[in-house]
Amino acid sequence: MGSFRLLRAYEPADGGYRILVDRLWPRGLSKERAAIDDWAKDVAPSPQLRVAFSHKAERFTEFSDHYRQELEVGSAADGAERLLEIARTKDDVVLVYGARDTVHNHAVVLIDFLAGAQQES
Repeated sequence: MGSFRLLRAYEPADGGYRILVDRLWPRGLSKERAAIDDWAKDVAPSPQLRVAFSHKAERFTEFSDHYRQELEVGSAADGAERLLEIARTKDDVVLVYGARDTVHNHAVVLIDFLAGAQQES
């Protein structure tokens, strides 16, 4: 089974199967520079959750809890399962995200969720 890792969309591509995990395309980033192999919009937080979080670090814990619920049984569950399926066929899966904050963003929650799901299977 392949492994997941994170990379900010504005960083240079460094190999792997690159999946954009944002609902919106990163601002100012050309498709050529992004070098995206797949776009998993459906695994991103719901628009309501994204707006409520508003990239505020003090809301991250609450956001993480709600987003995990979406990944387990909510709107992002099918997308998470699809990412796990991709990891079964690819060795290096790069989850690409656009957020400026590299600690308080949905991709951090997502990779932790996926790692836990891989251990369970």
